[in-house]
Amino acid sequence: MTAGPEHALAHFLARAEAVLARVEALLPPAPPAPDWQSAHAFRWRKRRDGMGWLQAVGHPARIALDDLHNIGAQKQQIEQNTRQFVAGLPANNVLLTGARGTGKSSLIKACLNQFAEQGLRLIEVDKADLADLQDITELVAGRPERFVIFCDDLSFEEGESGYKALKVALDGSVSAQSDNVLIYATSNRRHLMPERMSENTSYRSDENGDLHPGETVEEKISLSERFGLWLSFYPFKQDDYLDIVAHWLASFGCTAEQVAAARADALRWALQRGSRSGRVAWQFARDYAGKLSMSRE
Repeated sequence: MTAGPEHALAHFLARAEAVLARVEALLPPAPPAPDWQSAHAFRWRKRRDGMGWLQAVGHPARIALDDLHNIGAQKQQIEQNTRQFVAGLPANNVLLTGARGTGKSSLIKACLNQFAEQGLRLIEVDKADLADLQDITELVAGRPERFVIFCDDLSFEEGESGYKALKVALDGSVSAQSDNVLIYATSNRRHLMPERMSENTSYRSDENGDLHPGETVEEKISLSERFGLWLSFYPFKQDDYLDIVAHWLASFGCTAEQVAAARADALRWALQRGSRSGRVAWQFARDYAGKLSMSRE
């Protein structure tokens, strides 16, 4: 007796479901959904198969705006911009550039701590993952929180894909940037891409040279110009450096007399490292306060 078409269809569907079940068992699990209530800071992570997800940061840096000294103008500008943003008012993407160790990334982390209770959230994205900016934006677009996408120590070499992805995310897509997302980036160089002496000429006679080098230079600086707010940071003077040392030593419980006694050691520490930066001051204070506590014990 020949089976009817209904029986054949049921048999086919049963076999298809069995095949799909075996295939699904071989596939990696779906990325976990972000737990928005568990953290204020997140990192964008990628699996080997290219799938990305937001990983909650369990212990973010607890630095406060009051901990950052001798960058008052920069602090005032980014604090005001962030205050506007969390209030739902117009605000700008921010590029922080300049000397290393002067508080660029710390300032962004301090803004998170200042405004987290008002709904601010931070998403750290590595330069290698900037091509996923559109996916990240779409993931958070419907959320009530306000998101700062944080790109630290940003710079590009010729041909890197992240350059164009960031350029489009800032101001180059047919779709408008989500009103609950801003990009805050730090860099040691203002134009984010290397510039060459040959690009300062208006014409090069080399037959393989660029006939319009001026346009090449314009392309290289166009990314920086898409940030609405530029903040520049400069090396600290000696007194500025010592002021930061004193602040951190006091935060570690040192007395005024101990802070004064540490000045010479603090200057030698900076001389050995060739820098009088906020980072170097913090590192010295940790070393000095730790040794002081050991000597008491």
